[in-house]
Amino acid sequence: MNVANQSYSYVPLGEACEFKLKMDSEKARIFENLFLQLNSLEFDNLVRAHLPYIPYHLDEENDEIDTRLKKVYALIHEFGDENTKQFVEQLPYFH
Repeated sequence: MNVANQSYSYVPLGEACEFKLKMDSEKARIFENLFLQLNSLEFDNLVRAHLPYIPYHLDEENDEIDTRLKKVYALIHEFGDENTKQFVEQLPYFH
């Protein structure tokens, strides 16, 4: 699992792996859906960035991105090993 690259793999491919998770393939597809949603929201943010009349702090897409990332890390916490759980629990938005 690599959150920065928005990727996951069932078999190590030599790419950097941030987290190792244990889950079945059906549950792993949740990550795919969340990553697709994040990509769509980030594109919307790119478009919004070129519209000066919408202040960044009032942009709802930013909140939606944060919500999706929280869901990603909640799943990582749920299916990760003990070290992974401890890392996620230290994140500022986990609680």
